[in-house]
Amino acid sequence: MKLLDRYILFKFLQTVLFVVLILNAIICVIDYGEKSDDFMHPDLTAWSILRDYYFNFFLYITNLLSPVTVFIATVFITARLASRTEIVAMLASGTSFRRIMVPYMVGAVFLAILTFALTGWIIPRANKTKVAFEVEYLKKQYYFDQRNVHIKVAPNTFVYLQNYNNINHTGYLFTIEKIIDGELTEKLTAPRIEWDSTKSKWHLASYKRHIFEGEVEHIETGRAMDTTLNMRPSDFESKHLLHETLTIPELDEYIALQLARGNTKVGIFEVEKYERYTYPFTIIILTAMGVILSARKSRRGIGMQIAFGFLLAFMFITFVRMTRSMGQAGTLDPQIAAWMPRVIFTFITGILYKTVPR
Repeated sequence: MKLLDRYILFKFLQTVLFVVLILNAIICVIDYGEKSDDFMHPDLTAWSILRDYYFNFFLYITNLLSPVTVFIATVFITARLASRTEIVAMLASGTSFRRIMVPYMVGAVFLAILTFALTGWIIPRANKTKVAFEVEYLKKQYYFDQRNVHIKVAPNTFVYLQNYNNINHTGYLFTIEKIIDGELTEKLTAPRIEWDSTKSKWHLASYKRHIFEGEVEHIETGRAMDTTLNMRPSDFESKHLLHETLTIPELDEYIALQLARGNTKVGIFEVEKYERYTYPFTIIILTAMGVILSARKSRRGIGMQIAFGFLLAFMFITFVRMTRSMGQAGTLDPQIAAWMPRVIFTFITGILYKTVPR
């Protein structure tokens, strides 16, 4: 790597770090101002707030804003080089614009790999602690209020609950049916089902079991029964930001489980998974776009170029949020929702590349 490459790469990474720290500091101050009253809980200490919430919140915000911060940093450092006529001097020395972009791309690839590791595994684990803190201290007590719940717990087995109390982990008017080739072969009912945490099993009280063999029905009754089901109390707990707390392998497992249960409303989890794969690509594309936009010296100064960079970043975020909402709602395929903004901005970057100084 030549001296010029090291110079640009160092300035690029240094500016990215500066922008990340500044934006995080501002956001954390604003967030604390909004939540300061909630932090007055008697069980909370300053250290627990910093350790369990703000440390993980810092990682979360850093990851969330990483494409934008990289883009802003790229525009800032490149506009400064252009305003000092340094890029003109590089081009005049015989260095091609493509060659000038090499250190930027090296830095972008490094940040893309780091971002993929963060989004795929590190940030979700940090979010588990952050979300648990929010549910415990910042959110109201969650109550499962759905009625007439149907869950597919096995290929031919279906569970029904009229309602469920997530405080004492008790379900009411429980029914489990086994249906093979469209015919009911077995049915088990109980007025109440409770989770036994010591045995990790469900406890049924006053159950009645029906077994159908053709036109013959056998009935079995009992006062109590313990059984294992592909159903846990966590299925009835708060799903607040659940998609952000799952690693990529956990997202795959959760999506597969929900589809196996007959729940097709997993758009939010599918979009989350595909967007994690697009994040590294986003950083590389926005870095290239930032260099192209700000490489030409402007008579209006750096401020105008930075302002234009902010405008494009805002347009990108708006586009991403729009397609994400459509993917989560099921009106757009999740993969298309995740990739569409990146593909379009790649096309825009290619067009802009034709206008750069040679």
